[in-house]
Amino acid sequence: MLGRVYLSGLNLQRTVLLFVTLPVLYNKAFVCMLYIGCPQWSSNAWKGNLFSRQCKNADMLSEYAQHFNSVEGNTSFYADPSPDTVLRWDASVPDEFKFTFKFHRRFSHELQLTNVQHELTNWLNLFGPLFEKTGQIMLQLPKAFAPQHLAKLAAFIELLPKELNYGVEVRHPDFFKKGEAEIALNQLLMAHNINRIAMDTRALFAVKPTTEALIDAQQKKPHLPVHAIATGSQPMARFVIADLENDYKTFYQPWLSKVTQWLDEGKSPYVFFHTADNREAPLLARQFCQDLGYNHNVLNPFSGEKEAHQQALF
Repeated sequence: MLGRVYLSGLNLQRTVLLFVTLPVLYNKAFVCMLYIGCPQWSSNAWKGNLFSRQCKNADMLSEYAQHFNSVEGNTSFYADPSPDTVLRWDASVPDEFKFTFKFHRRFSHELQLTNVQHELTNWLNLFGPLFEKTGQIMLQLPKAFAPQHLAKLAAFIELLPKELNYGVEVRHPDFFKKGEAEIALNQLLMAHNINRIAMDTRALFAVKPTTEALIDAQQKKPHLPVHAIATGSQPMARFVIADLENDYKTFYQPWLSKVTQWLDEGKSPYVFFHTADNREAPLLARQFCQDLGYNHNVLNPFSGEKEAHQQALF
């Protein structure tokens, strides 16, 4: 079910930005496969389950990468890491692991995609050491980004190095009405092989907000229609539920067939799993792989589970 092997022919001469740290990736073979992950790689709530009980914060990424082959790099949306931190992240994961960092919010929310070239060059150079382990870079646009702003997005895309993969998430309701605005967005993304990110929060909003975690999640997450369209070769879905106690399989059942379809078409989907407090996110990802019938490392015992089993033997 891993699909076929393809060769990516990359054209470094098309890079617009002055960018010196982009690694040479000519004719690099890659296998179409499924990338599974959580919205973060560290959580004290995962100790004794995904992580060993004594797992240190500095070791969480390496233990996480033993079971997952991708992660949402949401930290980069709010703050830039130091160069040393970037190198430490690189050393913590195997070669086949793929980060999906977000562009910092200053590009999308503060500068609104205008006059960004200098900032963008610096940001890309900062993350350059990780590019061989980067699946795609995500641009999360604010709800205020409307159809009349698509020209800004097109101009921003022209600034991006063509050797990397990207995903775009929109939140303005007009992009979900299957009208001219959505068609224009999809055509723009298809023309550049950029993935339209689908965020499915139906299961989250199907539950009454009776806990602080649910209240917080429903206040922060968008509640929009789900349009599962592949505008690029690495379609991405972000699946958000309340918890494992409330019904969620009804909502992800269509994703099982969609992900299977994408894999059969030679695409490499990225699917990330959230719960309201993310305490059960690793278990949700495992359940999805079980129901999909996909052989993934997330199906193997987690570090904390193996530790508990070993201790039970004595």
